[in-house]
Amino acid sequence: NMKLKKIYNYSPNFDLKKRKNKQIKFVIFHYTGMKSEIGALNRLTNSTSKVSSHYLIKRNGDIIILVPDLYIAWHAGNSSWKNLDSLNKYSIGIEISNPGHQNNYKNFSKKQIKSIFALSKYLIKKYNIKVDKVLGHSDIAPSRKKDPGEKFPWSLLAKNKICIWHSLSKACLKKNRSVKITAEDKKIFFKNLLKIGYTFKNKKKIKKKIFLNLLTKAFQRRFRQEIVNGKIDKECFLISENIAKKLK
Repeated sequence: NMKLKKIYNYSPNFDLKKRKNKQIKFVIFHYTGMKSEIGALNRLTNSTSKVSSHYLIKRNGDIIILVPDLYIAWHAGNSSWKNLDSLNKYSIGIEISNPGHQNNYKNFSKKQIKSIFALSKYLIKKYNIKVDKVLGHSDIAPSRKKDPGEKFPWSLLAKNKICIWHSLSKACLKKNRSVKITAEDKKIFFKNLLKIGYTFKNKKKIKKKIFLNLLTKAFQRRFRQEIVNGKIDKECFLISENIAKKLK
C-alpha cells in the first residue's frame, strides 16, 4: 500500500457514475500553473471552476486526494491519444503544484519527485497501467497545453519503470542536436509520433503548420527537454525512431 501521508480534501467536480478498475488505463500528469498553492487547491475544489484531478502533490510532497480513483475527475479536457478521445474516462489525473510557464516556471521539488514516484508506482500496480500510458497533459492536448513541461523529470521516472524513454547515449544526442534533416525524414518523424500515440486531431482547426509546430514542441517537452523550439532536428528524429521501435 501507499506508505504516504494522504490528506483528503474532496472536490465536487466529478462524474457521479462510478467506473470499473479496468477502465483506468492512463496516468496523466499536470502542473497547477498558478502562483499560489492555496489558490490552486481552491480552484480544484470549487464547484464553479469545473476542474479537478484525483490527486494534488504539494511543494512539500504531501499528497491530497481530491477525487477517489473510481470516479471520473475533470482534468484532461479536450484530449486524444491513439484511438481514444476525451481521456478523463480512462485516466487518473495528478496535479503537481508548480507556477507553470506563465508564472516563472520552477523545478519540481525533491519532495514532490519522491511523492510522484511513490504515487505512480502504487497506481501502476493497482490498475495494471502500462508504462507507455503514463503521459503529460501536453502529450494528449498538444495544441492547448504545455504541462507538466520540460522541467518534469521524465527520464528519472523511466529509470524507475514508470514511463517510457529512449535509450540513446548523451554523446549521440549532443552530436545530432540542431543538425538539419530532410523533408522525407520529417514525414517519418510524424509517422513515429503516431506510433508512439500522439494524434493529429486538430479540433480547433489551427493552421496545419502551426499545429505541427505545437505537436513537435509537445514531443520535445517530453523527450528532448533541453531545447523546445518546434524545429525537428536529427536529435528529435533519432529519439522518435528509437521510441517508436520499442513500442512495436
